[in-house]
Amino acid sequence: MKEDNLVFLFQGDSITDGNRGRDKDPNHIMGHGYAFSIASRVGARFAEKGLTFHNRGISGNTVPDLLARWQQDTLALKPDVLSILVGVNDTDLALRQKDAEATAKYKKGYSTLLSQTKEQLPDSLLVLCEPFVAPVGRVKEHWSEWQSEVRGKQEVVERLAKEYNAVFVPLQTVFDKAALRAPADYWIWDGIHPTVAGHELIAQEWLKQVSKRVPFLKKL
Repeated sequence: MKEDNLVFLFQGDSITDGNRGRDKDPNHIMGHGYAFSIASRVGARFAEKGLTFHNRGISGNTVPDLLARWQQDTLALKPDVLSILVGVNDTDLALRQKDAEATAKYKKGYSTLLSQTKEQLPDSLLVLCEPFVAPVGRVKEHWSEWQSEVRGKQEVVERLAKEYNAVFVPLQTVFDKAALRAPADYWIWDGIHPTVAGHELIAQEWLKQVSKRVPFLKKL
């Protein structure tokens, strides 16, 4: 992979969205979550490389939502590094609708996203982030159901990462280990959305895993 003029794109739901700006104001364009943390750190350290960062996460999105806007919001941007974090809304929807086929649908849709990307952007590095939850709030009230449903999505993402030669970012383990240091709600305030500290955990793990395929990131 080239090292100069790389385009990084972060895709997903509200966790990625981070209340990002919808115009070209560079003060708000990356939102206030892990995508911002990664872009700020990498962009400042490697300013001479002419890197570009985009955030196209949209709150509430599921895999079908990503499919509907994939050409415009992903493929048209021609990312060299494409990071995807999606699955918690698919999990929530499956539980509310009691959809026994939800994980199979998630796999089919997610695979379509990746196939389209590989077909049009064969040299792009895919980064698949594992969806995660914590036993807090309404998630805790139905913890066994949430665990079971999200685990299916997690297994899909890990398998697809291997199938498409993508970087896999194992976030559930990261948050489980963090919960041994401080309460779960210190990291994920409502069982779904990370706190500032939680977003930092995502950024750290993302950089750790992606640096295995983008060597200059090891200099951070």
